[in-house]
Amino acid sequence: MVSIGYFLSCEEFGPRELVDQARKAEQAGFTRLWISDHFHPWNGEQGQSPFVWSVIGALSEATSLPVTTAVTCPTVRIHPAIIAQAAATAAVQLQGRFVLGVGSGEALNEHILGDAWPPAGVRQEMLEEAVAVIRELHGGKIVTHHGEYYAVENARIYTLPEQPVPIYVSAFGPQAASLAAEIGDGLCTTQPDSSLVETYREAGGKGPIQGGMKVCYAPDRASAVKTVHRLWPNEQLPGQLAQELATPLLFEQASELITEEIIDSSPLPLGPDLDAHAKSVQQYVDAGFDEVYVQQIGSDQDAFFAAWQKDVLPRFS
Repeated sequence: MVSIGYFLSCEEFGPRELVDQARKAEQAGFTRLWISDHFHPWNGEQGQSPFVWSVIGALSEATSLPVTTAVTCPTVRIHPAIIAQAAATAAVQLQGRFVLGVGSGEALNEHILGDAWPPAGVRQEMLEEAVAVIRELHGGKIVTHHGEYYAVENARIYTLPEQPVPIYVSAFGPQAASLAAEIGDGLCTTQPDSSLVETYREAGGKGPIQGGMKVCYAPDRASAVKTVHRLWPNEQLPGQLAQELATPLLFEQASELITEEIIDSSPLPLGPDLDAHAKSVQQYVDAGFDEVYVQQIGSDQDAFFAAWQKDVLPRFS
C-alpha cells in the first residue's frame, strides 16, 4: 500500500507557515513529510528560502510524522561533515523518524560561495564520496578522511540517533538510479518513471522509492493555471536548465518562454477535479513507488487539505 505524504515547499513559504502546514497535513491524514532544502527560491515570486535544519527542529515538536529532506546537497555549499552532524541531530529530534535525502544539487544553490559548478559526472563522484563521509561519521568514531574532494580531521559526532540515519539518493536518470542502488538506502525522484524504478531495482536497490508531485487545487482551472504560471513556471523548463541556471533572475528570464497555455496543457493537476489529482497519484503507484509526496501550489492550503482529506486520501487507504 502506498504511503502519501505532504511536500513542504521552502521556496514558497516561510518557516512558521511550513510548520503550520505540517500540522494541518497530519490532521488531514497525510502520513509523511518531504521538505525542500534550498538557499534560493527558483524565482523571486516564490519569495522564500528558510534554513531547512531550523525548520526540521520545529517540525519535530509540531508533528509526529516522519520527515525526509528532498533533497539536501552535501557536496559544495555545505561540507558533508556538517550535513552529517545536522542529519544526526534531526534524527534525534525526530526520534528516528528522519531520512536524509541527498542529491547532486543545482547551481542555483551551490554557487553562492564562489565555487566552480562541476560537470554532472564530477557531481556524482562528489556525492558518492560525501555519502561515504556521512556514513563514517554516523558510526560514532573519530574520523580522519583525505579523499579526492573532501578532508576531515579528527572529527567525531557525539549526538547520534540509536539507529543510523537512512540516506536516500535522488535520481532523474539511469546513471543516478544505479548510484542510488549502490550507495543509498532508498531512491527519491519527481516523475512517475517506471523505467527509473526498474533500473534501481535491477541494480540491486531494495529500499523504498519516494516520488514527489505538485498539484494546484483551486475553485476553477483558470485560476489554478494563473497561480502556477505566476509561482512555478520553472517546472516546465526543459533539459538540464534546472541544474545549470545560477540565479532566480535567470530562471525568471527563462520562464518568460512558459505561457499560461503551456501550463494549461501540462499534466499537472489543476483546479477542483479531484479525480485528476487522484489519477496523478495512481501513476506513481502503477510505476512501483512506495511513497508519494504532494505539494499544493499557492496559498489556498486549507481548501486543499479539506478536499484531499475528504476525497483523495481515502482512495489510497
